[in-house]
Amino acid sequence: MQPEDRHLSPYSSKEKIGRLLWAVTQATVFRFSFHTCNRWRTFLLNLFGADVESSCIIRRTVRVECPWNLSMGRNSCLGDCVIAYCLGTITIGERVSISQHAHLCAGTHDYTKPELPLLRLPIVIQDDVWIAADAFVGPNVTIGRGAILGARAVAMKSLEALTIYAGNPAKPVKSREMPSLNETTGS
Repeated sequence: MQPEDRHLSPYSSKEKIGRLLWAVTQATVFRFSFHTCNRWRTFLLNLFGADVESSCIIRRTVRVECPWNLSMGRNSCLGDCVIAYCLGTITIGERVSISQHAHLCAGTHDYTKPELPLLRLPIVIQDDVWIAADAFVGPNVTIGRGAILGARAVAMKSLEALTIYAGNPAKPVKSREMPSLNETTGS
């Protein structure tokens, strides 16, 4: 890599324009919408390429980067001040609750290279998951169906289904007993 290549943006011109237009939209009509206008915020996200079901709850204080990389299943929620940093894809299943101030980060840098190139690694959150307040989910993480990531926990590796995790780094603390989920997952 030539020295002048270090300053090349990892974003295409189309992405730069999209990010600018979304930033203006998010800072105005999204942010200042009435508290219960979830369908309006869902409409705006989908207008910018997201795939968010109309039954989702999206709080007006949510921050989404690159909404075209976000998908959310039925009856899922992004709580107040959630950050969805969708440099890579973030796929959220059905009936998922992501509590206030949680951070989903689908991007990092390759620290093994001196130029630190951007990596856009996905996050997958399966059905019936709860990400508690202030929790962090890093890139290239899958959270299994029915798992819980406790308050302020940090998930930098994938989490097993029907397991409750806490701490930094997140460690399993107990199984989650949910008969209706156990029957459908074959456990």
